[in-house]
Amino acid sequence: MSKAKKSEFSPNDFVVYPAHGVGKIVSIEEQEVAGMTLELFVISFEKDKMTLRVPTNKATEVGMRSLSSPDVVSKAMTTLKGKAKVKRAMWSRRAQEYEQKINSGDLIAIAEVVRDLHRTDDQREQSYSERQLYEAALERLTREIAAVDDGDETAAAKQIGDVLESRIAA
Repeated sequence: MSKAKKSEFSPNDFVVYPAHGVGKIVSIEEQEVAGMTLELFVISFEKDKMTLRVPTNKATEVGMRSLSSPDVVSKAMTTLKGKAKVKRAMWSRRAQEYEQKINSGDLIAIAEVVRDLHRTDDQREQSYSERQLYEAALERLTREIAAVDDGDETAAAKQIGDVLESRIAA
């Protein structure tokens, strides 16, 4: 096990795990698996009532990363302000692409999904699957922005909502 990997994340750090969003490293523990001793990050996802164990030597390989910098957050907000880019591909194809962006853990890609799937009152209804993807992306975006800005999800949700509303007014 390399020492460099250990110092990258430590207990009480907030991290982003691509498939689950923002979690908090609760501890680092050793566990015996198939006769080998593995060192694992124990990550708690409070909102989902879930605990994930990730081998410390595989953390960066699976895409686990630190929270985005405030600079990346402002780029994501700028992305939200942009015009929705809706491809003319079949919905199943677009849905797959949105899903990949959400699970990439990339904040800007997630912001693109929120921007592209956001609907105003006067636009056509969203299908159930569109709404599910939109809400999943919005939740990931909100949680990470909240974690970067010291944990106030309500303020982060309002900030995102304001940006999306300002887009309509423009």
